[in-house]
Amino acid sequence: MTRPCPGARAVTSRPHWQPPAGATDCHMHIFGPYERYPLSPGRSYTPPEASIAAYRAMCDSVGLARTVVVQPSIYGTDNAVTLDAVEALGRDRARAVVVVDESFGLPALRAMAGRGACGVRFNAVSGNGTPLAQIEALGARLAELEWHMQLYAHPTEMLALEPVLARLPCPLVIDHMGGVKSGDQGLDHPAFQALLRLLRGGAWAKLCGYRSSTAGAPYADVAAMARAMIEAAPERCVWGTDWPHPSLTSPEEVPDDGVLMDALGDWAPEPAQRQAILVDNPARLYGF
Repeated sequence: MTRPCPGARAVTSRPHWQPPAGATDCHMHIFGPYERYPLSPGRSYTPPEASIAAYRAMCDSVGLARTVVVQPSIYGTDNAVTLDAVEALGRDRARAVVVVDESFGLPALRAMAGRGACGVRFNAVSGNGTPLAQIEALGARLAELEWHMQLYAHPTEMLALEPVLARLPCPLVIDHMGGVKSGDQGLDHPAFQALLRLLRGGAWAKLCGYRSSTAGAPYADVAAMARAMIEAAPERCVWGTDWPHPSLTSPEEVPDDGVLMDALGDWAPEPAQRQAILVDNPARLYGF
């Protein structure tokens, strides 16, 4: 059983500050066209199509130059839409994070590397992905490829997995501020403290905070969490829009990406911080 969800906003505002040259959106998705890329029957939600043309228009409004296309759960382990999007956007400005399982051997992964893939995502929140039990086995494979592992999990799952995550042989990237909600203890939540420990120990994290907000736009309630992450690992924080913002329940919840960029500007007010988060850190992690 799947549920419908709204699509991206038709109009994106311009942020009140200019992102640096080479600014990178480290988390977005492409959906469709569905006649070419049919949806997985195991998906948990059904979004409207989200095209490359619409995404480019958003980037022009916000001031984004580089992109990381993340495989969405609605396609399972069929990564065609994600890898084709990298090709369409251009290998000079786009990379892919794919979804695989233990059945994907090194030759298949190396073939995807040739098309811009550099990481594998585990998504325990939306489902239809790789079981968390395969983290250690795939972690060894990713280390051989010099890829990273990206994790989107519920806070309780991340907390339970902390010992496993801390000893992974490949880089770890934590999605969506560890899934911790600002209104659910926020900074003091045990899972957020685990996230900070992992960051100090060498993990990376995405400052994609609107899903952690309980107050809504302009997401001021997650500012303390974002600043704590930047303080813990200023050289390993990156940022993403999560365009077209899937799996929400109403159009009113869908963020304006210009407002999201303004929130980042509040979290990281210094030019050097913004340069690191938007340009330098993504260049090291994704190989731009």
